[in-house]
Amino acid sequence: MKNINKFTMTVESYSSNEYFARAAVAAFITQLDPTLEELSDIKTAVSEAVTNCIVHAYKEKIGKIYISVELLDGGIVKIKIRDKGCGIENVEQAMQPLFTTVGGERAGLGFAVMESFSDLVKVKSSVGKGTTVTLTKRLELRVKGNA
Repeated sequence: MKNINKFTMTVESYSSNEYFARAAVAAFITQLDPTLEELSDIKTAVSEAVTNCIVHAYKEKIGKIYISVELLDGGIVKIKIRDKGCGIENVEQAMQPLFTTVGGERAGLGFAVMESFSDLVKVKSSVGKGTTVTLTKRLELRVKGNA
């Protein structure tokens, strides 16, 4: 797959940056002319991944969240959201719906939401070193031209 364009940014793990991250990613992918549904799906998946960094990776401290977005030929969007936080001890377990390590208001649906709004979700994690979530979504290709 050929890279068409790429965008990277780093934000601090403040909850206020979750909205900024999703808006920045959405603005960048508009060059592929996504449908409103596709745009909403990507924004939701990005929100969940960034929120996981804020709530789980850095827990009681502020750290950096690294976001990269690649636009590939064929209408493919690949988004990587990475932290250098505590890591996930058991990724398979963490990806199970309703599993949470913090309890309270958290429903444990973050990864399930990401999977439902993406075509592919990959999670790589090392305890004490951090986690990378890669979200891939293929957008419907539309022919631009005379209307």
